[in-house]
Amino acid sequence: MGSMFRGEEVALVQLFLPTAAAYTCVSQLGELGLVEFRDLNASVSAFQRRFVVDVRRCEELEKTFSELTLMGFLEKPSLKLSERRCLGDPAFLQEEVRRAGLALPLPVGRLPAPPPRDLLRIQEETDRLAQELRDVRGNQQELRAQLHQLQLHEAVLGQSHGPPLAAAHTDGPSSERSPLLLPPGGPHQDLKVNFVAGAVEPHKAAALERLLWRACRGFLIASFQEMEQQLEDPVTGEPTRWMTFLISYWGEQIGQKIRKITACFHCHIFPFLEPEEARRGALQQLQQQSQELQEVLGETERFLSQVLGRVQQLLPAGQMQIRKMKAVYLALNQCSVSSTHKCLIAEAWCAVLDLPTLQQVLQDSSSEAGVSAVAHRIPCQDMPPTLIRTNRFTASFQGIVDAYGVGRYQEVNPAPYTIITFPFLFAVMFGDVGHGLLMFLFALAMVLAENRPAVKAAQNEIWQTFFGGRYLLLLMGLFSVYTGFIYNECFSRATTIFPSGWSVAAMANQSGWSDAYLARHSLLTLDPNISGVFLGPYPFGIDPVWSLATNHLSFLNSFKMKMSVILGVIHMAFGVILGVFNHVHFGQGHKLLLETLPELIFLLGLFGYLVFLVLYKWLCVKAADSASAPSILIHFINMFLFSSSPTNRPLYHAQEVVQYVLVVLALASVPVLLLGTPLYLLRRQRHLQRRPAGGQDEDKAKLMDSDACESGWGPDEKAGCSGDEKEAELIASEVFMHQAIHTIEFCLGCISNTASYLRLWALSLAHAQLSEVLWAMVMRVALSANLRVGVQAVVLVPVFAAFAVLTVAILLVMEGLSAFLHALRLHWVEFQNKFYSGTGYKLSPFTFAAEDE
Repeated sequence: MGSMFRGEEVALVQLFLPTAAAYTCVSQLGELGLVEFRDLNASVSAFQRRFVVDVRRCEELEKTFSELTLMGFLEKPSLKLSERRCLGDPAFLQEEVRRAGLALPLPVGRLPAPPPRDLLRIQEETDRLAQELRDVRGNQQELRAQLHQLQLHEAVLGQSHGPPLAAAHTDGPSSERSPLLLPPGGPHQDLKVNFVAGAVEPHKAAALERLLWRACRGFLIASFQEMEQQLEDPVTGEPTRWMTFLISYWGEQIGQKIRKITACFHCHIFPFLEPEEARRGALQQLQQQSQELQEVLGETERFLSQVLGRVQQLLPAGQMQIRKMKAVYLALNQCSVSSTHKCLIAEAWCAVLDLPTLQQVLQDSSSEAGVSAVAHRIPCQDMPPTLIRTNRFTASFQGIVDAYGVGRYQEVNPAPYTIITFPFLFAVMFGDVGHGLLMFLFALAMVLAENRPAVKAAQNEIWQTFFGGRYLLLLMGLFSVYTGFIYNECFSRATTIFPSGWSVAAMANQSGWSDAYLARHSLLTLDPNISGVFLGPYPFGIDPVWSLATNHLSFLNSFKMKMSVILGVIHMAFGVILGVFNHVHFGQGHKLLLETLPELIFLLGLFGYLVFLVLYKWLCVKAADSASAPSILIHFINMFLFSSSPTNRPLYHAQEVVQYVLVVLALASVPVLLLGTPLYLLRRQRHLQRRPAGGQDEDKAKLMDSDACESGWGPDEKAGCSGDEKEAELIASEVFMHQAIHTIEFCLGCISNTASYLRLWALSLAHAQLSEVLWAMVMRVALSANLRVGVQAVVLVPVFAAFAVLTVAILLVMEGLSAFLHALRLHWVEFQNKFYSGTGYKLSPFTFAAEDE
């Protein structure tokens, strides 16, 4: 947890890996995830690297595994052809496994990357299994096609088309019927009638019949009937219907036309025997062949299931091992080869705390090679990556900070403070006991179920977002309950936990309210100056009597607006103070006096004084003086105008003098902030240039340790960094321009950022009013209806359901998202820009964690 406040120290290490043990060493480093390799062959093409052949072999094996998986999916004929084609994409594999009814077992334990000598064995085994699966799959497809043909032939012979009928002789094959027209010439009784029988898809039948009639000019008799039984398509596996047809004709030319037309429509043509007995014999023979073919197909599918069983056992472990092997070879491709070709040289970033573990792993992995692998630190010339370790609780808060930008190396990390400030600022805008409790219970349910496999494996993106931030939601709900008690609001209703501090009875007894007075005045005022009316402040939060007052909204507006300003100034001042730790850590002591101190004077001298006025008026102005209470707004305006208002009495003695001094100090801090740091750096540079060469080198080294590595490097990593040369060659115009931008941004930002915190007041007011409107328009209408008890109970059920749905949809989801985004803005813009640059990059260690998952 110590690294949460500041990133861990990261060192650049050089690894000398013996060639014989390089694969084993990198594999073990991938299992532990200790280092991030640097590419030492950036100028070398990917096709010219040393292990490119091994990488290609792994990629070929991955393609084979994908093909095996795809073949396993095709066992289920219920999948459409378009679905089968998209299965080649690995992103669809898990989804299609479930749709196909196949389950790939998860590997038992963590499988290590296989040694290189096992690659050939895995490849041979995979190729043999893939070829066997291809052969069995091909045989299955051929048998299905043959069975489909036999079933169609049976349907054609078994379908009763009736005796030859006269064909329709009109413009189409329908409507009126007329006797068959015979070809002219010759004895008609000597003509031989021929038959063409087959099957066609139903949507093609009408077009086929029409084209046959027009092409043959009506010299044929065609009969079409739809099959009663559906047949399984051998390609798509879907049940389909077919139309059988029987065409009688005479004349060879007409027969050729019929055969050409049916071929164009992809019809299945079968021999048709005219004698009834011959057709029955052929039908029995077809049924026998179909039965035998089904038995053979059943045996083939049982054998195919056995092959698929072996595939399912091989795929999960094999895919994981091949991915790990490929990752190892890709990491080895980033290493350079020594001049003697006896070892590989790698450079990697590693946390200093992990260096002993790294050395031990290298020794254990290279013990069999006879020569031990070595790792030693080398000076860095680039900014190291940022490493901040997180757990399931802190991950979501660190994600909020990283979404703004990854911190510079060893820069102060805002995440530990965000754990408290983010839920609190959210709760200020979302304060309601009921709404906060619902959010807390929802997050608590996710926290309690976080170890269930079904919860972790959920693929819904919205659910994954909520589940990833479950601890953030938990604290947001908890803090909302707290601020709800402060506002005394539970679903917009006030609760009386403690006795009210106001007494109406005392007011009625001592003010002489008569019946006539009460009849003339619909609104009554409680005077706290009368003895016994105001008994003291409410023990916790807002007094519930304010929910009955007509000036309830005005009172809460004043309270929440001032509270927002107080919280905003404290939050910003805390951000400026956190910058002190950055300056001290990086050895930039001059910034404490030339930047941090002027910033605090400007911020606290103006807006800190405004907070002081609010608190002083709350504590020191009594109810008896409320009529002549001074206006803080007028005092604050007069403070900048160097004037006073005779009608607005001062809050304390010598107030004008204090205000004038604070304004002068705030204005005087601006030129110090603008010119202090540039003049200091330029003066020190001139001082170094006047020194002798030896002393100048020593001072340059000191310069490196103090200001050169302003990008956030640790003390041990500053030597030899490129930022030192930039500091030694300062350009005055750039330094002044950078500081001018920083000064303008801070001074104007103090004003705009303070106003920006008023969103706490606005969002809190909006949430309270939406809750009030929802209660008044839904629940109050149903509760105030003049109905019998039984009827009202029945009516309340749907009304309460509607109230619950609207509460969740509008007040929890929409208002919660709005408050979340505004709290995010306050942290990114108003808080983090006071001390956090976010210009670094994460340490991305070489690890097999993704493959194991």
